Amino acid sequence: MDSILVTGGTPLNGQIAIAGAKNAALTLMPATLLSEEPLTLTNAPRLSDIKTMTALLQSLGVEVTALQDGKVQVLSSHAMTSTTADYEIVRKMRASNLVLGPLLARHHKATVSLPGGCAIGARPMDIHVTALEAMGAEIELKDGYLHAVAKGGLKGAKVPLRFASVGATENVLMAATLAKGTTLIENAAREPEIVDLAKCLRAMGAQISGEGTSTIEIQGVDRLGAATHPVVTDRIELGTYMLAPVFAGGEVECLGGRLDLVGSFVEKLDAAGVDVTETKDGLKVKRRTDRAKAVDVVTEVFPGFPTDLQAQMMAMLCTAEGTSVLEEKIFENRFMHAPELIRMGADIEVQGGVATVHGVKRLKGAPVMATDLRASVSLILAGLAAEGETMVSRVYHLDRGYEHVEEKLGAVGARIERISA
Repeated sequence: MDSILVTGGTPLNGQIAIAGAKNAALTLMPATLLSEEPLTLTNAPRLSDIKTMTALLQSLGVEVTALQDGKVQVLSSHAMTSTTADYEIVRKMRASNLVLGPLLARHHKATVSLPGGCAIGARPMDIHVTALEAMGAEIELKDGYLHAVAKGGLKGAKVPLRFASVGATENVLMAATLAKGTTLIENAAREPEIVDLAKCLRAMGAQISGEGTSTIEIQGVDRLGAATHPVVTDRIELGTYMLAPVFAGGEVECLGGRLDLVGSFVEKLDAAGVDVTETKDGLKVKRRTDRAKAVDVVTEVFPGFPTDLQAQMMAMLCTAEGTSVLEEKIFENRFMHAPELIRMGADIEVQGGVATVHGVKRLKGAPVMATDLRASVSLILAGLAAEGETMVSRVYHLDRGYEHVEEKLGAVGARIERISA
């Protein structure tokens, strides 16, 4: 099992190209199930999660062709052979549940295993099920699988979500494109990945309005066609690499970065003493002072502070001047990186969904273990600011969401290498 070795103390300078969004691509790929004609995705990220989604779609009979070293994905569902998403694939990644809505919409049936992924909370499927049932689906849970049928097809309906779930919004949005009549999603998620999906579906011929707001309206059509769509910039990778020079010092330009993707995050960086400047190619980041200043963070649904940047932000605040309080309101059990940061000399107290971080002047390198995707990269970033060497083990999580992290950080001066077992 691979590990990442980081030697701290080196300022970073240069440019880092930000990939297409993992969470957008994992939603866009199942959209191919809605049409017999090909869907081409450009600016696709090259990650293990993309390979998992590819394997899932191929198991359904979808043809998937990777071009330009994987940056272009061509998908075609013209000759599907199955509507069953098997446990052996779905268990590896929660986003696998996004085949449920498209399969019901076009084929009027689906058998989908309950999903897996990072161990960061229950993430219940009941929101998805209730929403699709409102559109006329009959869904039964049996032997770990959701058995879903939509006799005569899905029907447009008013679908109020009890929580602004990104996954449920995406599933219903895709399902509604081929439903009979009008669907209104209330309390819809507003994330950029939702907007990106709507743009792609509209390019395929869907009739959608209101994406990016809490109410999305979809007028069902008879069929969808071919489209080519660029995957939106990954705002979580963007935020992660924006933090790198805050840990290590120096100045880094994140190519492809956009302020509208990370507005609430940038507000916190500014309060912490970090300059973020727009350039013609992206966003440039540097510290204003030797040490960042403490700030309080509450994770919220978009446009609030993203839960997927909480671990990275906590790691940064470990060496900030003062005391910071981080409250995790999206997922329970998402402070598993805290004990590992404490091994590096951090002063952190965790009580339920609240973590209090007392800044120390310097972290010290130590052997640490990654517990999930975002925890992995937070420990690597912490290693940039630590004295000596930090060995991060179990980085298979990392490869699910960050492509070539050691190459990207190494190119701007970080002393980092992958150690293969």
